[in-house]
Amino acid sequence: MTSPLTLCCLLLSVYTVSITTGYLTVSIEPLPHVVIGDTVTVKCNFQTDGNLREIVWFRVIEGGSAKQKIFTYDAMYNTSYSHLEDNRRQEDLVYQSTVRLPEVQMEDDGLYECHVGIYDRNSREKVILASGSIVLTVIVPPKSISVVAANSPAPFSRYEAQNFTLVCIVKGAKPAPMVYFKRDGELIDVVPTAKSSSSGGDQSKDPGQEKLQGRSPAGLRSSQVLTSRDIDDTKVQKSLSLLEQEGKLARLGQDGPDGPDGPDGPKQGQEQESMSVPKSTTEVIPETVVSREFPRWVQSSDPLYYFQHWQQVAGDGTMEVRAMLTWSLNPQLDNEALFSCEVNHPALSMPMQAEVTLAAPRGPKLTMSPSKAKVGDTVRITVQGFQLGPSASEVFPEPMFTWTKVGGRLLDGSEEHDGRELVLDRVPAELNGSMFRCTAQNPLGSTDTHTRLIVFDNPRLRKGREQFIAIDAAVSQRSLTLTSLLLLLSFTCELT
Repeated sequence: MTSPLTLCCLLLSVYTVSITTGYLTVSIEPLPHVVIGDTVTVKCNFQTDGNLREIVWFRVIEGGSAKQKIFTYDAMYNTSYSHLEDNRRQEDLVYQSTVRLPEVQMEDDGLYECHVGIYDRNSREKVILASGSIVLTVIVPPKSISVVAANSPAPFSRYEAQNFTLVCIVKGAKPAPMVYFKRDGELIDVVPTAKSSSSGGDQSKDPGQEKLQGRSPAGLRSSQVLTSRDIDDTKVQKSLSLLEQEGKLARLGQDGPDGPDGPDGPKQGQEQESMSVPKSTTEVIPETVVSREFPRWVQSSDPLYYFQHWQQVAGDGTMEVRAMLTWSLNPQLDNEALFSCEVNHPALSMPMQAEVTLAAPRGPKLTMSPSKAKVGDTVRITVQGFQLGPSASEVFPEPMFTWTKVGGRLLDGSEEHDGRELVLDRVPAELNGSMFRCTAQNPLGSTDTHTRLIVFDNPRLRKGREQFIAIDAAVSQRSLTLTSLLLLLSFTCELT
C-alpha cells in the first residue's frame, strides 16, 4: 500500500518533468478554397510555456517526396528569412506565425507545414519540435465556353426525322464545373444517358435500363413550352413517341446487337418489335405533310432530351468538360429556338453561359466578282449572308452549300461543287446566260438561290485576235510572193 508521502512525491515528480520539458501545441487555421490570382494568408498558431527557438514553413512538393522551405524565423538571432520571392511578405508574432502568398497560382496548390521548435528547459542543447499542416486548394474559373452542333455541317431531311445534338465545351476550369442547358430561358429536364468520365470515353448506359425517374436534377426544363408555339393541328398525327403515356419511353439508339436480321430471324424480330417499345426516337414516318418551307413532322411536341457528360484533365491540370444534349429535331418547332449552356463554378460569382439560336438558312445573298465578267476572266460567286429572323444573328448550325448548273455540268465537268464559293476559271463566251443554283441547307431547312452569269466580250482578246489574223495574212502574202519569184526564176532559167 502506497503511503500518502510516497504519492505526494510521485505527483511532484510528474509536475517537475512537465516544468522541465515544457509543452508545445501547433495548429493552422483552416482555409477556404482560394481563387487563382487572389492573395491568401496562412496562419500558424502555437501555444507553449517554453522559450521559442525557431519557426520553419515548408511547401510539400513532388507528391510528398520532398519539401521546399519557404520561410524561417530564428529566435536565437531574432531574425527572419523568406525563401519565397522578394515580393512575398510575411509577419511573425509571439504566438502566431503567418505567411502571405500574393497572387496564388496553380503551382501554389498543395500541402503546407508549419514546424515550431522550443528549447528544452532542462538543456539548451535540446529542442522540442511540433508541427501542423494544411492543404491549400487553388480553384480556377472556366476560361472559355462554347456551344457547337455535332456532326456539322449536315444536310436537311424532309421526309424523315433525325436526331440533333448540341455540344457545350467548357475549358480551363478547376475543379470541373456543373453544366446544364436551357431552352428559351427555362431549365430543361433531361434523361442522363452517360456517366461522367475522366478520360472522355463513352460510358453510356444501356438505353433499355434507363428510367424516367433517372432524369438529371441539374439538367433541364420540361419542353412543354413547345406547345405554346404555332402548330397546325390538322396536319399533326399521333407519333410513336407518344407511347410514353402508356408507361413506355422511346430511347435513342439503334436496334439490338443482333439487329433486325439477327440469329432469331427477321420474323421473330418483327414479333418482338411489335411487343416492345421502339428504342429510337428517329422514326420513319409513313405519311408526312410538307409545307412550302419546313416539313410538318409527325411526332410529339414534347420530346425527350438526353444528356451525356464527359470530362478529362488537360495538360495544365485544369478540366475540359463536354456536355451533350440530344433530341429528335422538329424543324417546325425548333426553328428560332434559343438554347443556352450555363456553367456553375465556385470561382464564379454568377453563372457563365453561351447561347445559340437554331435558324434555318433563308434567302442567301450572292455576290459575283468581277461584277461584269469578260471572256477569259476568273469569276467567283460567293454566299455573303442570309436573310435572318428577328431573334437570330446567324444561321446555326453551319449550313452546307452545293452549287449546280441548271441544264448542264459545271465548267470543270463536274455535276456539283461543295463550298461557300464557286470559282469559274477563264470563262468562255459559251457560258454567257448560264444559270447557276446554290442550295444552302442545315438540319432545320433548305433553300435554293439562282444567279445568271453574263459574259461580256473582251476587247483585249479581240484586239489580240485581229493582230494575229493580220500577221498571219502578211506572212501568207509574203510566202505567196516568194513562191511566185521562185517560179519566175525557174521559168527564166529554162528559157535560157
